[in-house]
Amino acid sequence: MKTVDFIRMEEGTAQEYAYLDRLEDDYKIGLASRLLEALAKLENSMSGYKVSRLEHSLQSATRAHRAGESEEMVVVALLHDIGDELATYSHSEMAAAILRPFVSEELYWVVKHHGIFQMYYYAHHSGGDRNTREKFIDHPFYETAVRFCHEYDQNCFDPDYDSESLEFFRPMVERVTAHPKAFDAEHQARYGSE
Repeated sequence: MKTVDFIRMEEGTAQEYAYLDRLEDDYKIGLASRLLEALAKLENSMSGYKVSRLEHSLQSATRAHRAGESEEMVVVALLHDIGDELATYSHSEMAAAILRPFVSEELYWVVKHHGIFQMYYYAHHSGGDRNTREKFIDHPFYETAVRFCHEYDQNCFDPDYDSESLEFFRPMVERVTAHPKAFDAEHQARYGSE
């Protein structure tokens, strides 16, 4: 069977859905490669900085790796801006949604809110409130977000920094994305929490 026979989901059979599940499982195996391909496209993304958005991401991950951070944190640093291309108004949330199944609740929260925390470094220059992050001051992950932006985001625009290559991080991305820790409501309703 190359395709299912139905044209309306309500007409599908158990056999057809089992076939689609097998195809989806095979497709999931390539997630790390697709993420790295999407990240590579940031090389030619809108910039204006001294480095491309890809180089910014590589610097972020390299700094986290060299600081001895966990592999999850390194992958988060690498992928924290992956939403820039398609979600120009909500890139933090898009990156967080991509990473959510694979990282801790803390790192998911940091990625989801890093755009607001990053504003501390520039918003006052463009009429914004640099202290917007203070609305989260009592949140248990507040300090981690402050540290992430200070150590692995705001300082990663140096054209002379010797970042590791995208391929250097491939095994880490493959390991982190190989085993989901959290599942969305649809997956839980369909399969349970596994």
